[in-house]
Amino acid sequence: MRYYIESDGKVFLVSREGTLDLPRKAEVPFPLQEIAPLATSTPVIFCTPKLEKHPREWLGKDEIIGLPAVSPLVRGAVHAGMPRVVVEGVCLKGSNVLLVKGSRGLTKGRWSLPGGFLRFGETPREGLLRELREELDVEAQITGLLDVKAKLGKKSRLHWTMVFYRISLFGEPAPNPDEIMAAEYFPLPRAQELLFDDLMREVIASHLDAFKATEGPC
Repeated sequence: MRYYIESDGKVFLVSREGTLDLPRKAEVPFPLQEIAPLATSTPVIFCTPKLEKHPREWLGKDEIIGLPAVSPLVRGAVHAGMPRVVVEGVCLKGSNVLLVKGSRGLTKGRWSLPGGFLRFGETPREGLLRELREELDVEAQITGLLDVKAKLGKKSRLHWTMVFYRISLFGEPAPNPDEIMAAEYFPLPRAQELLFDDLMREVIASHLDAFKATEGPC
């Protein structure tokens, strides 16, 4: 087992035969708190150190990945430890909510809210509107921020930050088969049952009364 130890963007590494690498527990000279396993080829635990002062002498994670004498495991751990930001849209038509079933990727064969990964340089609003155009060939209006949630994926072992918006569509969705195999409106209780993601279900459940009070065209 190796340990990825990060504090304020600084990472504790050890040198092995001239290569910077992740330490084993016996090589860590301070107390630490184990947070969660990372999605790496070799088992790695993400940890935070218990230190008396900021570790200025440690290397920053942004500079580590560009150094030649760094093990591939370090680079993989830095990548695995970065949060993934996704944007999701909640679109109501009467008392029904729009769900999409993916054709590939993490949502293949699963019902989810329309949306996807935020691209480099985008705002969350820009990202959601782009995803709606790409997935459903439809323009949309964002009418409000519903929630921001985060979790550690049980299977992916990634840190997900999810931004949820209330949206209205200008027209009917026309799924792009390369990304979406189906797009349908479901009654809110049924949508809660179908959604594969627990945070999506939580958002629908927590705003259910508000949705019912503001039912209208998507």
